[in-house]
Amino acid sequence: MARIKYNLDVIKYISLFESLTGAKVKDCIVNDNIIFIVHENEMGKAIGKQGSNIKRVENTLKKKIRLIEFNNDVLQFVQNLIYPLKAKEIKEEEGMINIYCADVKTKGLLIGRDRHNINSIKGIVKRYFDVTEVKVA
Repeated sequence: MARIKYNLDVIKYISLFESLTGAKVKDCIVNDNIIFIVHENEMGKAIGKQGSNIKRVENTLKKKIRLIEFNNDVLQFVQNLIYPLKAKEIKEEEGMINIYCADVKTKGLLIGRDRHNINSIKGIVKRYFDVTEVKVA
């Protein structure tokens, strides 16, 4: 759980998102697309009626947006993070998060090509919680 530093672009994205949606942003991660982590119970406000707020933000920024709702419970946060994929079970054991999948397709989607997706999940979870590893079983 290192201290998070933002550059000027990320601060602009957060400010624009909050002004267009009215939802409070906890964090913003910029890579191929933009991931906004919103505070608990702010997801409806961030999406808007029929997705109007999120569409407006995507059109303004001209990038794909992904929203994740923060939760103080690490297991619920991981579930929010992997949504719309469904895990059969998520367990925490000694600083390790184990995600158990019902089928091989879900497992493949969670891991991603060259472990890209699971590394991204691990990086995001480590920003907030004292976790050493995230594994898919």
